[in-house]
Amino acid sequence: MATIAIDTRRRIDAIDPNIYGNFIEHLGRCIYGGVYDPGSPLSDERGFRKDVMEAVQRLRVPNLRWPGGNFVSGYHWMDGIGSKENRPRRMELAWHTVETNQFGTDEFIEYCRAVGTEPFICVNMGSGTMDEAQNWVEYCNGSEDTYYANLRRQNGHEEPYGVKQWGLGNEVSGSWQIGHKEADEYARAALEFAKVMKWVDPNIQLIACGSCHQDADDMTFNRVVVEKLIDIAEYLSIHMYVNNRDDNYYEYMGTSEHIEKYIRAVRGIIDGAVYHSRHGKKMKIAFDEWNATYSFPHEHPHHQRYTLEDALVVGMFLNAFIRHADAIKIANMAQLVNVIPPIFTSPEDMFLQTIFYPLELYTCENGTVALDAYCDCETFETKRYGKVPYLDVSASFEPDRNRISISVINRHLTDTIPVTIENQHGGLADKGTLFEINGEDIKTVNDFKEKGNVVTQKREINVPSNPFVLELPPHSISMVQAFLNVTM
Repeated sequence: MATIAIDTRRRIDAIDPNIYGNFIEHLGRCIYGGVYDPGSPLSDERGFRKDVMEAVQRLRVPNLRWPGGNFVSGYHWMDGIGSKENRPRRMELAWHTVETNQFGTDEFIEYCRAVGTEPFICVNMGSGTMDEAQNWVEYCNGSEDTYYANLRRQNGHEEPYGVKQWGLGNEVSGSWQIGHKEADEYARAALEFAKVMKWVDPNIQLIACGSCHQDADDMTFNRVVVEKLIDIAEYLSIHMYVNNRDDNYYEYMGTSEHIEKYIRAVRGIIDGAVYHSRHGKKMKIAFDEWNATYSFPHEHPHHQRYTLEDALVVGMFLNAFIRHADAIKIANMAQLVNVIPPIFTSPEDMFLQTIFYPLELYTCENGTVALDAYCDCETFETKRYGKVPYLDVSASFEPDRNRISISVINRHLTDTIPVTIENQHGGLADKGTLFEINGEDIKTVNDFKEKGNVVTQKREINVPSNPFVLELPPHSISMVQAFLNVTM
């Protein structure tokens, strides 16, 4: 029998709510026809899709990254402010389309306010200039009688926006990126961008651009960037997408090992770079693009239907973020609507994909402190990763409520796994709650006609003793919540 043991004294760190962030980019129908659809009967007077906003509010998105992504490396923010009639239509080279600039900085901030999230703006370090980045910070956050702060006021926004999180470019290590740079070149430029941006507003937090592949060259890129920017940037950005193009379920489930290996490698680079800091500073990780991709293509390679197995992988990412809560303080699922999305729309309707539900569950039901959970279970064999545990586990604690939450993914394709759950410090109350995400089989999808094939089910459970036994069905995500019956 499998065993999971927790101890509320074994605390990793506070879970930063920003690990449940999201991302919108000018790609496909993510923004135009997704979050922003003027003229639609489903939109409000600002052009925001009301049904999408309701779904976003369910996710309690803490921060929203924009405008890219690859798009940002050719984006000039002043094209997207002022009178919409006068905004230029530009050739868009990242995704080979035409950008109308109808959704710009002011619309983005307004959308963030409407759904209750904090803006996270990524600046153009491809074709953009240092002055452009500096001026963008002033436009958003300036409070003095200066040109760009006054331009914001002239555009109808008297009060500063107070944008706290700013990304220093996107995936510049990639040769596909407009303005691709080698590590030394990027680090030198990013340092100068960072200086002027923080001189405009010393209160902002900067996310330095890290690697977008998980190979030796990119690890070298990370090392150079961290060592150069450690005293001025608060975060290192890393990205990861995984897929099941080979249609091999267990190899796909083994990608949790890939996620873990990558995080540990980046942590090692950051730990070593402390010796390059004048103040002994340590960067945190912003995992600001992540998702499962391309497992089940639809009408567009980015507009896909997600399966139940993809939802399990999303849960694996979230479990990893919680297990590394002391290092990962920002994470952004890519992307929010219509492009590898949890939320999918048509002109007339909307449905929630399978991957919506683990993100909603973890955001809304996890505790505030990550716990170092012990798990012992049987393993499955993979070609790429070797032996992988059937159970993928994270645990959290909410001290104010004396409540523990244990998230367990049973990756066995066919078998229910009984697990003994033990609280090693104190007793448990006799009632608990179980949330479960599952479906008929691993290829189950949600769609416009069948919106409820994969959803979160909730039920009360008995906790007859400490330890107690819980049956975990195959290919499922379960979160068990229990209350401690003593004050910790």
